[in-house]
Amino acid sequence: MLSVVVAFAGLSACAKPLADNAQIKPYSALEPLTVKTPNAAHEFRVEIADDFSEREQGLMYRKNLPETQGMLFEFPDISERAFWMKNTVIPLDIIYISSEGRIVSIQKQAQPFDETPLPSFAPAKGVLEIQGGLADKLGIKVGDQVMHPFFGSKP
Repeated sequence: MLSVVVAFAGLSACAKPLADNAQIKPYSALEPLTVKTPNAAHEFRVEIADDFSEREQGLMYRKNLPETQGMLFEFPDISERAFWMKNTVIPLDIIYISSEGRIVSIQKQAQPFDETPLPSFAPAKGVLEIQGGLADKLGIKVGDQVMHPFFGSKP
């Protein structure tokens, strides 16, 4: 666990602050992603963060995140992960996902600017960030299925 936190801290500490008036450009076009719970299928449009610099910055400096949108972090390997909220202005739910698309853990209502590492507690290949509080509102839980081509399934 300590190695995960150390690796994570090293990754995120390098993020460069943006000027107040800097434009934040999307990393990709929005793609469909579905979270299937026992009671419903929840449709999202997600931006993809699939390289080091995109994963490093994530949703930092963004001032809003619509309820139907999110960011999917795609990693080349499966490993325990830890995210923090450094320079992140909005509260988020951080959903850790296995290589098969199963939710392995959720860090709910991550607080803006908090630099405390929020671990996955299990190996994850992908991470979905959505608006804080939305996982509870929609009934998204550990074990639910995330449908997206990155996990070998279509929404």
